[in-house]
Amino acid sequence: MLTAIVTLAFAADAAVNLFSPATLTAEMTATGFSANQAGAVGLIILVCAVLYAVPHTAVLGAVLMTGFLGGAICTHFRLGEIGSPPQLISLLLGVMAWSGLYLRDERLRRLLPIRSAIG
Repeated sequence: MLTAIVTLAFAADAAVNLFSPATLTAEMTATGFSANQAGAVGLIILVCAVLYAVPHTAVLGAVLMTGFLGGAICTHFRLGEIGSPPQLISLLLGVMAWSGLYLRDERLRRLLPIRSAIG
């Protein structure tokens, strides 16, 4: 379920960047990016989503998503927008991406076991 939510969120964001970049002009400019870079950003987001959705490349996709989301958080931090909705959404998507991967991949659970402090 978490994997589907994250994948759909990334796919929707990629679609807006690729097919309706004019709707992002104000936001792109406000964050210091040229409006004509929306297509490239959309392509990056789409690649992350596809890699994350495919079981054999999911870890790579999660790593790339985390890098992308970290960049988004940093961009808004640089603008003085600490705790802003874009930062919180990026943080939540990152947590959801890794949580979804953790729940569906036994190898990751073996690598990073959750141990209780009791017993």
